[in-house]
Amino acid sequence: MTTNHHHHQLLTLLLFLLSTSTSSQSHQPKQDNPITRFQQFLQINTAHPNPNYYNPISFLITQAKSIGLTYRTLEFTPNKPLLLLSWPGSNPSIPSILLNSHLDSVPAEPSKWSHPPFSASISADGCIFARGSQDDKSISLQYLEAIRNLKFVSNFTPTRTLHISYVPDEEIGGLDGAAKFFGSREFEDLNVGFVLDEGQASVSDEFRVFYADRSPWGLIIRAKGGPGHGSRMFDNGAMENLMKSVEAISGFRESRFDVVKAGQAANSEVVSINPVYIKAGIPSPTGFVMNMQPSEAEAGFDVRLPPTADPESIRKRIAEEWAPATRNMTYEIIEKGPIKDHMGRPLMTATNDSNPWWSVFKQAITAIGGKLAKPEILPSTTDARFIRQLGIPALGFSPMTNTPILLHDHNEFLKDTVYLKGIEVYESIISSLSSFEGASDKKVTV
Repeated sequence: MTTNHHHHQLLTLLLFLLSTSTSSQSHQPKQDNPITRFQQFLQINTAHPNPNYYNPISFLITQAKSIGLTYRTLEFTPNKPLLLLSWPGSNPSIPSILLNSHLDSVPAEPSKWSHPPFSASISADGCIFARGSQDDKSISLQYLEAIRNLKFVSNFTPTRTLHISYVPDEEIGGLDGAAKFFGSREFEDLNVGFVLDEGQASVSDEFRVFYADRSPWGLIIRAKGGPGHGSRMFDNGAMENLMKSVEAISGFRESRFDVVKAGQAANSEVVSINPVYIKAGIPSPTGFVMNMQPSEAEAGFDVRLPPTADPESIRKRIAEEWAPATRNMTYEIIEKGPIKDHMGRPLMTATNDSNPWWSVFKQAITAIGGKLAKPEILPSTTDARFIRQLGIPALGFSPMTNTPILLHDHNEFLKDTVYLKGIEVYESIISSLSSFEGASDKKVTV
C-alpha cells in the first residue's frame, strides 16, 4: 500500500470526524442558557425524606456569583442550611423586598412517571418533566434569570435592596426553615417591607395570586374500650367509638363540601378535614385476629383552616362531638404554624388600595400584558404564613398560565415557553417593586 494512499485515508478520516463534530454541535443546544440552567437545577435531587441541601445551594451560589449578587448561608438547624442572596439598592435605608422559595421537594415514585423524575427531560412539545418543576424550583431560578436580564440587558439599578431566600423543609412544615429564619435577628436586620413567595399554576391565561394560606392541623383521635369476644354485642367498644367519630367528622366534611359545590365558597375558603389513616386491631401471623374486639383504636385527619375560620369553634367541636371524653376518647392537635398574626389578626394580606404594594404588583403584571385572576386563599400552605404572622404583607405567586396544576403529582412538568415568559414577568415585578418609593418609612401591615 503506497504512502499516498495512507495520506488519502487519513485525510478522509479527518474530514469525516470534522464534519460529524460540526454536525453534532449544530444540533446541540447551547450549554448555558435559561432552559439548560433550569434543567441542571431540576436534576439535583432535593426530595424528602433525605433532601440534599448543599448541592442546590452550591449551584445557586455559582449563579449568584455570575450576576454579581452577594451571598451567605445560614444554618439554624444542623444540616438544614438556607441561602440568602442580596442585590443592594441605591437607597438601602428604606424597607427591602424579599423573594422567597424553598429548596426541598416532595418524593417521587419513578415507576409512575413517564420520564425519570430527576432527569428534567424535555418532550417534543417543550414540556420539562421533573419533580419540583412547578413546586417550586421554577421561581427559584426565574428570580435570578430576571435579575440577570435587568442587570446586563436593561442596565437597571434597584432603589430598594432586593433579597432572595432559599429555605429548607417547606414541604414538611417549615419549622426548621422559614419559621426559624423569619423569627431571627438576621431576618430582622434585612428590614423587609414586602415579600413574594410561591403560588400555583393557572389552567387559564390569567395569573393567580394568593393573599392568604390555610393553616394545617394534624388531628389524632384515640378511642379506648373493653376487649372481648368478637361475637358479643356490647356498647362502648374502641372501634365502635372511633366509628362514631368518623361518622360525625364525615358529616361535617360533607356539609363544607356542599357549600363549595353550591358555589357559595371556594374550596380554600372552608375548613376541610380528610382522613389519612386508621390504626386498630390485634395483629396475627396471617393479618389480624378476627374474633377479638381491640381495646384501642386510632385515626388521623388532615385539617385545613382558612384565616377566616374560628379555631376555637373547631376545638370545641372536636372536644364535644368528634372525640368526647364521655366516649372514652382523647385527641391531639398538631398545629403546624400560626393561625393569627402578632396583633391577633387573621393571616391575610390586603389586596386593595389600603396596601400600596398591591397596586405596584398589579401594575407590574398589566405592564407586560398579563391579566390577574381574582385574588385567592391558597388551598394548601406555604412559608408565607410565617411572614404574615410578623405583620409583613406577602403575596403567593408563581407565573404559570395555561398549565395543569401538578404540584406533588406524577409527571410534574412545566413548559419551556411558560418558564421563559415567567422570567419576563419577574423582570417587570422586580423592577417595579424595587423602584417603588412609597411606604418607605414604615412597614405596611396586613
